[in-house]
Amino acid sequence: MKITYLTLFPQLMQCYFEDSILKRGLQKDLFAIEFVNFRSFSTNRHKKVDRPKVGGGAGMLLEPEPIARALKAVRQKESWTIFVTPVAKRFNQKDAKRLAKREHLIFVCGRYEGFDERLIEIYADEVLSLGDFILSGGELAALAMSDAILRNVPGVLGNEASLEEESFEDAILEAPAFTKPDEFEGRKIVLEFLKGNHSKISALKYGMALMRTNYYRPDKRIEYEK
Repeated sequence: MKITYLTLFPQLMQCYFEDSILKRGLQKDLFAIEFVNFRSFSTNRHKKVDRPKVGGGAGMLLEPEPIARALKAVRQKESWTIFVTPVAKRFNQKDAKRLAKREHLIFVCGRYEGFDERLIEIYADEVLSLGDFILSGGELAALAMSDAILRNVPGVLGNEASLEEESFEDAILEAPAFTKPDEFEGRKIVLEFLKGNHSKISALKYGMALMRTNYYRPDKRIEYEK
């Protein structure tokens, strides 16, 4: 897999791949990354890429030409272009698993007041949002989505079995987990976890996961079947 980022601030994004799991994945050639500053595709003598909105309104808008030229330079037959914007479908774990199967993802990261809508109409294969809040730009959102996607690329995680127990794999949040010592600041580990009966532990974890889901995410409420 390859991921290309179209951004005005590649330096903000590059450092995310310099440590931990994603750094090891890069070193093993499990995926590749590319950063393209679409300002370099501007024909404006001052390399400006923003203009006032037609019809009025606060803030500046990214003009279409530089981004279109950048996309034409990096897109290939297998490319899948994603515009990152808060006015879109919310990204989720199913999207992460689905997009991990793509050969080439292009994330177009917005700034200012967003994109000229014609860019999305012409070039977007998909439009995604990280959540119902506003960031200064699309870079953080694109990195968060990329992290979730790349975890599902074979070999990137050291122990891929851990994917099976993560939150949202069965539409519920992951159950609480514990480590040693058995008692910490007056709080003890649930006794059943220490007995080694894996079927009982599994059932207990499932029940705890349901309770956590129903508490934190009532929109996903699931009834526990005894």
